[in-house]
Amino acid sequence: MDNAALVLEGGGMRGVFTAGVLDAFLRHGVYFNYVAATSAGASNGLSYASRQMGRAHFCNIEALGLHKYIGLKFLFTQRCIMDFKYLFEELPLRVYPYDMHSYLSSGRFILTATDTRTGLAHYFDTPRDMRGLLLACRASCSMPLVCPMVKIGESEYLDGGIVDAIPYARAAADGRERRVIVLTRLFGYRKRPEWKYLSWIYAKYPNLRRALVEKSAMYNRQISAVEQMQKRGEVFVIRPSHISASRLSADRASLEELYNHGVEVGEASLDGLEKFLA
Repeated sequence: MDNAALVLEGGGMRGVFTAGVLDAFLRHGVYFNYVAATSAGASNGLSYASRQMGRAHFCNIEALGLHKYIGLKFLFTQRCIMDFKYLFEELPLRVYPYDMHSYLSSGRFILTATDTRTGLAHYFDTPRDMRGLLLACRASCSMPLVCPMVKIGESEYLDGGIVDAIPYARAAADGRERRVIVLTRLFGYRKRPEWKYLSWIYAKYPNLRRALVEKSAMYNRQISAVEQMQKRGEVFVIRPSHISASRLSADRASLEELYNHGVEVGEASLDGLEKFLA
């Protein structure tokens, strides 16, 4: 599948749907050697790239039961709605480490983030060491307003979903014409304006402010393009038929239901996926 790409949307805890789809892929030996992912898509996609079936389920659901890593208290201790010290340090370094050998052998892995100075997408292309990988993933997952910026080198980054929530264009630019896109929203979903009155928070970052104001319109253009490409048979789209968990959901039953739905949809897509990639 040298000209195929797996493209993963973000969505916070809705990403457990993606985790289920990817575990179904791993169970059936469906491997892509190129993945482009944003935010929660990146964190769940890394468990797929490291070929660790069940790891994303553990991190999203089981670990949440053991360590309540979502909560307002972390805004006071870390300026973040989630316990990122646990999620990007303790969990992947000590509790359930990535299989770095498998990750490095699996091909290219593109993590999308937003450069806060330019207001443009930045793509971290297959970081080679664990700490660099975790830092890039943290940047990709750092939601504006409820997470601090992540400094890497001379730049600071936030969630890639601000400017490139579904990085299918990056995959095409890298020569990957057959794109399989996993979404975490229902068919027909469109965003309403979110940042019209809040962008002043980033007054020192005019390009980021512009990107935030345009965020919803950008996403809507992307999802409209995906729907049109799907009609023309240019992409293969996998999406949920129902959603039982929200972006910051901590309810285990709801998350488990959405994960299982992802497994079912992933299993059901295998025949069509094989034909698309043939």
